[in-house]
Amino acid sequence: MEIKRIALTATIAAVAAAMIGCTAPKDGEYSFKVLTTNDIHGTYFDSTYVGNGVKRSLYAVKYVVDSVRRAAGKENVILIDAGDILQGDNAAYYFNYVDTVTPHVYPRMAAYMEYDAVVAGNHDIETGHACYDRVAADLEASGIPFLAGNAIRTSDGKPYFGTYTILRRHGVKIAVLGFDNANISNWLSESLWYGMTFENLIPLVQEQVDAVKAKEKPHIVIVAVHSATGDGDGSQLESQGLDLMNTLQGVDLLVCSHDHKPAVVKRDSICLVNSGSHCRYVGMGGVDITVRKGKVVGKELDASLIAVDRDKVDTAMRTAFHDDYAAVKAFSTAKVGELAMDLRTRDAYRGMCDYLNLIHTICLKSSGADISFAAPLTFNGFVKGGDILYNDLFTIYPFENTLNVVEMTGKEIKDYLEASYDRWITTVRGTPGEHVLKIAKREDQRTGQKSWSFIERSYNFDSAGGLDYTVDVTKPFGSRISISSFADGSTFNFDQPYKVAMTSYRANGGGSLLSDAGIDIDTVGERTASLLPEIRELLYNYLKENNIIQSESIGDEAVIGHWSFIPESVAGPLMEEDMKLLFPARR
Repeated sequence: MEIKRIALTATIAAVAAAMIGCTAPKDGEYSFKVLTTNDIHGTYFDSTYVGNGVKRSLYAVKYVVDSVRRAAGKENVILIDAGDILQGDNAAYYFNYVDTVTPHVYPRMAAYMEYDAVVAGNHDIETGHACYDRVAADLEASGIPFLAGNAIRTSDGKPYFGTYTILRRHGVKIAVLGFDNANISNWLSESLWYGMTFENLIPLVQEQVDAVKAKEKPHIVIVAVHSATGDGDGSQLESQGLDLMNTLQGVDLLVCSHDHKPAVVKRDSICLVNSGSHCRYVGMGGVDITVRKGKVVGKELDASLIAVDRDKVDTAMRTAFHDDYAAVKAFSTAKVGELAMDLRTRDAYRGMCDYLNLIHTICLKSSGADISFAAPLTFNGFVKGGDILYNDLFTIYPFENTLNVVEMTGKEIKDYLEASYDRWITTVRGTPGEHVLKIAKREDQRTGQKSWSFIERSYNFDSAGGLDYTVDVTKPFGSRISISSFADGSTFNFDQPYKVAMTSYRANGGGSLLSDAGIDIDTVGERTASLLPEIRELLYNYLKENNIIQSESIGDEAVIGHWSFIPESVAGPLMEEDMKLLFPARR
């Protein structure tokens, strides 16, 4: 019954609009500002919870939005979010899974800020039915449609969420269509999105735009997709922004997201805006129309980004949600154990380290698997030795990935590692000035500053626990990995199947490492031996059992094995220089 109600978003919105007034716009000029957010990843509050740290938040976004509303007139401003609202911060986690009795804070904040529409993102779906169904219902109850027109119910072929909503401003009809990422099934376990399929945005978006225009006769059309801007070459299912911009007809503004890269692309007939992530920017589309005899006879489009100042916030909003913040802070600052040493995630780039030893130990002991795959999921995370607060667990393991155990042959394991390290390192001769890490100096699209960074995404740099092996940096891809044995000294056989512990993201095809190892992602379910809880929960359970994390207990090579880059005389000096480039300011 709830699903049916959610699917009727457009109808409900149309009826509500009719109650406000359904007269056609009078002849004249109309100017609208479309403000957009995306990938806020739970940055609801402006506190880091521990210490006095301040971050950008919805409080600061509200300050920007109200500034534009005052300047342009509230009725002339439309506010849209393009997804990934429910994951990435303690606040989201707390209201997703810890306090599920109190109404979720995000729909309440969205209503307070008067969002006109919210689009579902892949990380929203990652929270599971219980969470996103509840959030969708709460948003709908506040008159805010939760849109994902390409999430299709398997039972009847209709959208699981809403596809569009119609806004009326001064008699002008504005259609807002929303769509989630098309690649979700390749990242998330079906247990999180059962009852749905996620369709390719091309040609679906155009088909839906045409249907809405034929039915509703809108004067302005906005499409918001939780898909990256991309390159416009049609090669990436998760990055279809420019693909859409190059092909869509009858759309004025296209809102993109997902890649965390701010972008603005302006053309005469359509503009694209992507506000990046974590409330750093608010996107702004401008749509000016001229109406004669009820029809639009002229239209001018624009797009830009508004930088968000973390210190300029809506203080009334902060006061209104203080109790919610206080609850999250209390949860975040609760002690959960002790750490006998500092943990630095960046140490994982040069070889074995306490950080990944911890992850491998937990994954192997929790699952009973023969081998584990794990990567540094925080680029440069740091947890100081001493008391471990729950807040620190989000640095050690920032995502809500579950642990899966998948059967792989010895050859597939070796090929998987070859693919992983090929994202990580380059082949070198040992000449000074060479880069053994696969890095480049380039402009950070979020900051505009040039700095050294990995060419590939570091969360795809999987190493293996439970094996003894080496990675020869002087050899080419395909011949770098040499596996000598299991951690306990037993023989590793290329033809034998083994049980491998990995994240749900990886098991569902994330990072393409399984595909590169020659495994058909569609058959991984047949290979899955067991499914375990979230890895952060396993980490929490480890602390409850052991209380303290020590290098000796998590570094037992009889359990986690040993690996290294060789030859040390070549890899060591080059690695040291590359690390200085990546992290010039050392702690």
